[in-house]
Amino acid sequence: MSRDEDGSKADAPALLHRPSQTASFVMVHVGQKPEIRRNLRHGIETRSWGFPLWKPEYRSARPRFAVLATGVGPRVQPDVWTTKKITLYLFEVRENFYEAEAPHWPDEEAENAIKYPVRFGIEPLAVLHDVSLDAGGPLGLTASDAIRVSGTQRGIGLLVDMDPQPLLNAAGIPTNWSEQQTVALNRTPGFTPEQVKSPKPPKRRPSGAGFVSDPKKRKAIELHAEDMAVAHYEREGWTAERLGKPYDLHCTRGGEERRVEVKGTTGAATSVDLTINEVEHARNPQNTVDLFVVSDIKVDMRTGDYTTSGGRVLHLHDWAPADEDLRPRSFEYRLPLS
Repeated sequence: MSRDEDGSKADAPALLHRPSQTASFVMVHVGQKPEIRRNLRHGIETRSWGFPLWKPEYRSARPRFAVLATGVGPRVQPDVWTTKKITLYLFEVRENFYEAEAPHWPDEEAENAIKYPVRFGIEPLAVLHDVSLDAGGPLGLTASDAIRVSGTQRGIGLLVDMDPQPLLNAAGIPTNWSEQQTVALNRTPGFTPEQVKSPKPPKRRPSGAGFVSDPKKRKAIELHAEDMAVAHYEREGWTAERLGKPYDLHCTRGGEERRVEVKGTTGAATSVDLTINEVEHARNPQNTVDLFVVSDIKVDMRTGDYTTSGGRVLHLHDWAPADEDLRPRSFEYRLPLS
């Protein structure tokens, strides 16, 4: 209770709801062995990360960001650790922790086994080089030490609540976290697997989330996702016609029509590649468009014919991608007049 200038009691002002200045982070140390670097590149390419063991707190956690840190060995004393500088890969977490059913990383596929059953979906935001691990750095001491401890625990992520603003500022991402509580994808620089230093740089440029270099495997994944979409719509009483272009499925039911874009991946449902035609088609108010995404698809490559199974479905009805959720991967360049 407060008092007015004349000393009389005044009603206390109503408490205003203020957004939290903190956000939950997953802090991860990534080693520098060649096989770990390959997995890091694959995780960036397919927008997925994973751990070998569940921790109880993962079951109820809802992290907003993830930091994968590399370049400094973790088995040092904390006072030595804080004198170092490290490379940070900053991600937004777009799919929460889930139990994986499909081999996904190169070492998993080589052994046809799931080595990292704890999965979550990550969207690349920015790379930060030579980041100080001391109290003056954008991480602060708690998050900095969480990276160190993660490195002593097989790279299993530690959850930390912290203010993301210093890290977003250091990454050059324009946002006011305490007010907006969100990061627009089209205002982030992003990064690609090529930005991960490795003994043998990739010979190809990845096409983005969920991209698979093996054409036969890629086709099997696409067909499996499409089969699941057709089955779903047919159960709902629709007649589904496969088109491929300009969109994947044309579905009709009585006088209703839906046009469906279908995407599939062995990784998490984090982001998908879209052509400019797919974006414009979905945004056209004359079209009713759905997006049907199947993630965590199993692919058995031990036989000549790749066998697919399983998958987790994300189904977006009346879908129209917003500007803040799109980030260009390539540009058309107009050559000068000759």
